[in-house]
Amino acid sequence: MSETENCKTAKVHYVGTLDDGTVFDTSRESEPFEFVVGAGQVINGFDQAVVAMSIGETKIVTIPAEEAYGPHHKEMVIEVEHSQFAEGVTPEIGLQLQSDGGEGQPPMVVTVTEVTDDKVILDANHPLAGKNLTFELELLEMT
Repeated sequence: MSETENCKTAKVHYVGTLDDGTVFDTSRESEPFEFVVGAGQVINGFDQAVVAMSIGETKIVTIPAEEAYGPHHKEMVIEVEHSQFAEGVTPEIGLQLQSDGGEGQPPMVVTVTEVTDDKVILDANHPLAGKNLTFELELLEMT
């Protein structure tokens, strides 16, 4: 039985990397990340990895895209004209915007992924969709 099975809140340090080694997120330069184990606050593979750890343990876990933020859906990438942006909004790569869902659909967050003279490409997928995620985890505390 691991030390975490009867505990609720975990404090961890982590470094998240993509398959090419790019760091997409880390807690190492700030306070440890705190979350309630099993409450759905983190992706499932992250949660499961921490549950199986003992305090002070370090572990590396890779979570396949399907178990992280899901596959990247091409149909969630759209092309729009510059004229569709509100006055004063200049689309730049990486800019995140909230679009109105239209026709009874809920609003969604889109990211500008390409800008040309004629068009702007918006992606409504999660930025990590379609990517395998590797985490180096260090369990610091469970309460």
